[in-house]
Amino acid sequence: MDVAETYSTGRRVLIERPAVALLVVVLLYLLVDLILKAANVSVAPGGVHLIGGEVPLSNLARFLLDGLIVGLVVGLAGVGLSMTYSILNFANFAHGDYITTGAFSGWLVAYIVGFVTLSVDAPFGDIFLFGESSLVSVMNAPLAVVLGLIASGLGTVAVVLLLDRWVYRPMRDKGGIPLLIASIGVALALRYAIVFVFGTSSSGLTSTSDIPQFDIPVGEGSVPIDLHEITLIVAAIALMFGIHFLLQRTKLGKAMRAMADNKDLAQVTGIPTERVIRATWIIGGGLAGIAGFLIVLERGVISFNMGWRLLLLIFAGVILGGIGSVYGAMAGGIIIGIASRLSLVWIPSDFARVAAFTVMILVLLYRPEGLFGGVKTA
Repeated sequence: MDVAETYSTGRRVLIERPAVALLVVVLLYLLVDLILKAANVSVAPGGVHLIGGEVPLSNLARFLLDGLIVGLVVGLAGVGLSMTYSILNFANFAHGDYITTGAFSGWLVAYIVGFVTLSVDAPFGDIFLFGESSLVSVMNAPLAVVLGLIASGLGTVAVVLLLDRWVYRPMRDKGGIPLLIASIGVALALRYAIVFVFGTSSSGLTSTSDIPQFDIPVGEGSVPIDLHEITLIVAAIALMFGIHFLLQRTKLGKAMRAMADNKDLAQVTGIPTERVIRATWIIGGGLAGIAGFLIVLERGVISFNMGWRLLLLIFAGVILGGIGSVYGAMAGGIIIGIASRLSLVWIPSDFARVAAFTVMILVLLYRPEGLFGGVKTA
């Protein structure tokens, strides 16, 4: 493409899609500003600050690491939400409370195992209701963490399959809107069932006193990362690769992709649709539960509304990546997570979620179907 064609294309975009042109200008400004801040260069002619400033490289690296951690959790949980939409054709508002269900079921098992293996001098009732704080960590009770991680997935899968049998399956032919409304009712029922047993208080669960911390040199400073954060990153990435293998290399994955593309044609060709739907609930629910367990492992605190508070970010990641696309959910979740944390360079932490949704809206102005576009499982 020569200079004349480039100029013509740019002029056409500017005239026909001014919102896209404005998006490009804003992104370029932020990119240049970030580079100047990292280089400790400030442009302020006549004392009026225009661009640049001072942000240590170690701070930027910490923002990126925190964003990656949040993004991996959002992306992992978003896989199930995206699969539900692509195969069952409804937005499941109970998905956030599946995360909470997995967190509570997994950490309940982890605490019981820790109670047995660590010889804790406390009543079992306090252990069951998380009355004993900071009990379990990867270092002092690795078996409890592993069994809790497994239990978080299995417990959520059991709840999800029961809900499908009692609520969703009888309504499956009624359309997406009745299912969506039913999912809101399911979300409230799950949330307040947890409140009925465990109460509304947040509980500190993981022990941090004996957790190894590693300092990664960055610029003139360093970025600390502890073993719980490393565990979350490794587990989330491994599960994402497992989903990729399932979709691309197994017969079940091919059947799921076929149903996402054309459910009626899949039924005609003999694909066992009920089995695929059951597998969708198992995979989506299991990943949501594990995501809940991992975020509590990293943050150290559990609460009855943690999944609900994450749900908007999960929807944002799924929509940004292209609702219905598993890979879009992964990529969108990571982008949303990094954007929400990197925005702290410019805005207060209270507005981090606003920045994440702003990124989603701006990208959709350019690509309304999302980054991976289309309703498809892979």
